[in-house]
Amino acid sequence: MDFIIHLLINAAIVFIVAYIMPSVHVRSFGTAIWVALLLGILNATIGLLLRLPLNILTLGLLSFFVRLLVTAVIIKLVDKLVRKFEVKGFWPALVIALALAIGGTILDNMLLS
Repeated sequence: MDFIIHLLINAAIVFIVAYIMPSVHVRSFGTAIWVALLLGILNATIGLLLRLPLNILTLGLLSFFVRLLVTAVIIKLVDKLVRKFEVKGFWPALVIALALAIGGTILDNMLLS
């Protein structure tokens, strides 16, 4: 059940950021759900493979920033995979990654309480 809640919250965050930022376009909430699902799958697979050497290189001291950068790269990858989702530039992808990190932290704190 937590997976579905996380998926819907992440889709809502992507959809809201797309509404606020002119350089991010999402056609519908269904597309946002698809984007959130792909982000989760790719973050769990490719993201782990990218984060591991970077965290070793930085001795784990910059793990939050490494996670943000890797998530932004994966957002750009999802941009290439999903036709109805467009992110123009790396900075908007970084903003989406930051919004997802903040939203995930708030959601995790609410579910643990």
